[in-house]
Amino acid sequence: MPTFLAKKEVFDWLKQGKKTIDIRKGRPQQGAVAVFISGPYKLALKIVRVESGQLTDLIRVDNYRQVIPTASKLDDSLTYLRGLYGVYDGIFTAYMVAK
Repeated sequence: MPTFLAKKEVFDWLKQGKKTIDIRKGRPQQGAVAVFISGPYKLALKIVRVESGQLTDLIRVDNYRQVIPTASKLDDSLTYLRGLYGVYDGIFTAYMVAK
Protein backbone atom coordinates (compact mmCIF):
# COMPACT_ATOMS: atom_id res chain seq x y z
CA MET A 1 0.00 0.00 0.00
CA PRO A 2 1.70 3.22 -1.15
CA THR A 3 1.76 6.00 1.44
CA PHE A 4 2.33 9.59 0.33
CA LEU A 5 2.78 12.85 2.20
CA ALA A 6 0.57 15.59 0.76
CA LYS A 7 0.44 19.34 1.17
CA LYS A 8 -2.83 20.54 2.74
CA GLU A 9 -3.99 22.01 -0.56
CA VAL A 10 -3.35 18.74 -2.44
CA PHE A 11 -4.97 16.69 0.34
CA ASP A 12 -8.10 18.85 0.15
CA TRP A 13 -8.30 18.46 -3.65
CA LEU A 14 -8.05 14.68 -3.29
CA LYS A 15 -10.64 14.60 -0.50
CA GLN A 16 -13.09 16.73 -2.52
CA GLY A 17 -12.59 14.59 -5.64
CA LYS A 18 -11.20 17.52 -7.65
CA LYS A 19 -7.82 15.82 -8.06
CA THR A 20 -7.98 12.31 -9.50
CA ILE A 21 -4.40 11.96 -10.77
CA ASP A 22 -1.50 12.14 -8.33
CA ILE A 23 1.97 12.29 -9.85
CA ARG A 24 5.00 11.21 -7.83
CA LYS A 25 8.71 11.06 -8.55
CA GLY A 26 10.09 7.56 -9.07
CA ARG A 27 8.90 4.16 -10.18
CA PRO A 28 5.43 2.81 -9.25
CA GLN A 29 4.79 1.40 -5.81
CA GLN A 30 2.74 -1.77 -5.51
CA GLY A 31 -0.73 -1.76 -4.00
CA ALA A 32 -4.41 -1.29 -4.74
CA VAL A 33 -4.94 1.57 -2.29
CA ALA A 34 -2.95 4.79 -1.84
CA VAL A 35 -2.88 6.49 1.56
CA PHE A 36 -2.34 10.25 1.59
CA ILE A 37 -1.19 11.91 4.81
CA SER A 38 -1.41 15.61 5.62
CA GLY A 39 -0.57 16.46 9.21
CA PRO A 40 -2.79 14.29 11.43
CA TYR A 41 -5.21 13.48 8.58
CA LYS A 42 -5.23 10.34 6.42
CA LEU A 43 -7.16 9.58 3.26
CA ALA A 44 -7.27 6.17 1.55
CA LEU A 45 -8.16 6.11 -2.16
CA LYS A 46 -8.42 3.19 -4.56
CA ILE A 47 -5.75 3.12 -7.29
CA VAL A 48 -7.62 2.64 -10.56
CA ARG A 49 -4.67 2.80 -12.95
CA VAL A 50 -0.93 3.57 -12.94
CA GLU A 51 1.25 5.07 -15.68
CA SER A 52 4.99 5.80 -15.68
CA GLY A 53 7.14 8.04 -17.83
CA GLN A 54 8.51 11.53 -18.21
CA LEU A 55 6.53 14.32 -16.56
CA THR A 56 5.66 15.88 -19.92
CA ASP A 57 4.28 12.52 -21.13
CA LEU A 58 2.05 12.07 -18.07
CA ILE A 59 0.56 15.57 -17.97
CA ARG A 60 -1.36 16.30 -21.14
CA VAL A 61 -3.92 18.79 -22.44
CA ASP A 62 -6.71 16.28 -21.72
CA ASN A 63 -5.77 15.67 -18.04
CA TYR A 64 -3.80 18.59 -16.53
CA ARG A 65 -6.82 19.82 -14.49
CA GLN A 66 -7.13 16.36 -12.91
CA VAL A 67 -3.52 16.74 -11.75
CA ILE A 68 -3.71 20.37 -10.55
CA PRO A 69 -7.37 21.51 -10.35
CA THR A 70 -6.50 25.22 -10.10
CA ALA A 71 -4.38 25.20 -13.28
CA SER A 72 -5.72 27.34 -16.10
CA LYS A 73 -3.36 25.87 -18.70
CA LEU A 74 -1.04 22.90 -19.13
CA ASP A 75 2.08 24.88 -18.20
CA ASP A 76 0.55 25.78 -14.81
CA SER A 77 0.42 22.10 -13.86
CA LEU A 78 3.98 21.49 -15.01
CA THR A 79 5.21 24.58 -13.14
CA TYR A 80 3.46 23.47 -9.93
CA LEU A 81 5.05 20.01 -10.00
CA ARG A 82 8.48 21.32 -10.98
CA GLY A 83 8.22 23.60 -7.94
CA LEU A 84 7.81 20.48 -5.79
CA TYR A 85 10.36 18.24 -7.49
CA GLY A 86 12.84 20.72 -8.96
CA VAL A 87 14.95 19.69 -11.93
CA TYR A 88 14.46 15.93 -12.24
CA ASP A 89 14.69 14.12 -15.56
CA GLY A 90 13.92 10.65 -14.23
CA ILE A 91 10.77 8.54 -14.16
CA PHE A 92 7.53 9.84 -12.70
CA THR A 93 4.46 7.77 -11.82
CA ALA A 94 0.85 8.89 -12.24
CA TYR A 95 -1.64 7.24 -9.89
CA MET A 96 -5.24 7.53 -11.05
CA VAL A 97 -7.32 7.37 -7.88
CA ALA A 98 -11.01 7.18 -6.94
CA LYS A 99 -13.02 7.03 -3.71
